[in-house]
Amino acid sequence: MKKMTIAFLIILLIITAFQSFMAISTSKIEKQQYEVIKKEKDFEIRYYPPATYATIESSAKSYKELGSSGFRKIAGYIFGDNSTSVKIAMTSPVHMDISKEGSSMSFVMPSVYDIKTLPRPNDSNVKIHKSEGEHVAAISFGGFANDASIKKYADQLEKSLDEKGIKTIGHFRYLGYNPPYQIIARKNEVIVTVEWNKNK
Repeated sequence: MKKMTIAFLIILLIITAFQSFMAISTSKIEKQQYEVIKKEKDFEIRYYPPATYATIESSAKSYKELGSSGFRKIAGYIFGDNSTSVKIAMTSPVHMDISKEGSSMSFVMPSVYDIKTLPRPNDSNVKIHKSEGEHVAAISFGGFANDASIKKYADQLEKSLDEKGIKTIGHFRYLGYNPPYQIIARKNEVIVTVEWNKNK
């Protein structure tokens, strides 16, 4: 019994150390830049400047379906499946736009690259493009995301925006900041483009 307890404690220590390492490593990767325009009780308004993305379109209609199929294709691109076989650093967050009409997953490309300097994807399903600047409303939550939690916070954000008289544009989107094997210090967000007057 004593040996089992010691073994359990050793395993627990290893898992804790690994998870702590993962949390520290995740905090060090490049994150998409934005400016906080206004803070409210449970959400904030941000301005995201133009950025370069690698994106795949998908017929997936759920977080789980898009997460498993989309991630492999874009990950392949940044891990070297491109015209120069170069590895591109991972950034955060991963963008997911999930709807009944069709879905997409996007990785933000590191700021050292632009459309001209990025290698071409070998997979024609991976598209490189530059976004326009946009104002968004964002709400954050922890833990592991799923379709239910994404809908819960999208509904909460929609209600808060309605109460403030802020008009939304397009779908509510999901932002994921952590790899699936990270257990502690997880961060998720739901965002939506909004009409924003700088004088508000």
